[in-house]
Amino acid sequence: MKFNTKTIHGGQKPDAAYGAVMPPIYQTSTFAQSTPGGHKGYEYARSANPTRHALEQALASIESGKFGLAFGSGLAAIDAVLKLLKPGDEVISTNDLYGGTYRLFTKIYEDFGIKFNFIGMQNADKIENYVTDRTKLIWVETPTNPMMNIIDIVTTANIAKKHKVLLAVDNTFATPYLQQPLALGADIVMHSATKYIGGHSDLVMGALIVKDKELAERLYFIQNASGAICGPQDAFLALRGIKTLHVRMQRHCENGKAVAEYLENHPKIENVYWPGFKHHPNHNIANAQMNDFGGMVSFTTKGNNYEASIKIVENLKIFTLAESLGGVESLAGHPASMTHASIPREEREKIGVVDSLIRLSVGIEDETDLIADLKQAIG
Repeated sequence: MKFNTKTIHGGQKPDAAYGAVMPPIYQTSTFAQSTPGGHKGYEYARSANPTRHALEQALASIESGKFGLAFGSGLAAIDAVLKLLKPGDEVISTNDLYGGTYRLFTKIYEDFGIKFNFIGMQNADKIENYVTDRTKLIWVETPTNPMMNIIDIVTTANIAKKHKVLLAVDNTFATPYLQQPLALGADIVMHSATKYIGGHSDLVMGALIVKDKELAERLYFIQNASGAICGPQDAFLALRGIKTLHVRMQRHCENGKAVAEYLENHPKIENVYWPGFKHHPNHNIANAQMNDFGGMVSFTTKGNNYEASIKIVENLKIFTLAESLGGVESLAGHPASMTHASIPREEREKIGVVDSLIRLSVGIEDETDLIADLKQAIG
């Protein structure tokens, strides 16, 4: 089954009760039992819910995995992965990652005795230099948030397998439409399903997808024991979002390309970060492991002008100044004061998240309107 068909039918079948094409919203906390322990596959909605289960099957299908888990948020999904670890274990992570992930790593799990090594991963071969006998997990974002760096998943997966280390890939920016980390050798794929999976800025959700049954069972146990599940209404909305993921991503990619090329040629813009440019440092890797280059674009103003950048995001009319990304509408953000504010300034600036950086989530509006909006805002 091809990807575009999987988004509609993958892991799905009509509801057994009445043949509903879309899985019903099972808005219930508990399920009747005929005898103690005798039930129809569901006993309590924290452990399993038919609507959530349908979503988890769909997630596994579109990521070419076998097991999917849906959580209350992306951070709840990451939290479950870290609960696989023990005090004294070490994690190698890219140094350019979502601020919330950095905060969870450094403000919560460092206090529990987990050591994190934040490194540049653009040259994946160098990752092996940081692997020790205590390393248990390699955490990758690609493309990274917000600098759009590309990390070679195949090379990283080979290193992880050589040292018997888990490799987790945050696939939020790319989505399974553009990139499938499990097929490239990763052990775990993570999504903030709030973003492109949902696609309509109306839910908060996280997801994990794996192939290995034993790993899936460990994660299911953690999810059930910790309780960080999504509700059936959000599961229903995410299922609806998946149905149109392929057509939405096509337009995100088309518009992202148009916006990136416009900014690249603007005299008031200094740097534009988008992996589709041939001069992007890892363009060849992006070209090999991705089907297209996505709708996320970051840029800086000439001379790293903070005031000019703030004026731009405040003057935008069609782009909305807001947190998050991946919805049908275009959004603009100022990472230094919004999504990455929890990262110390000196650490942010080392990786390029300077005060003039603007991150765009390019939506599916008409590209000429989006470029006109940028033109009037930049001046």
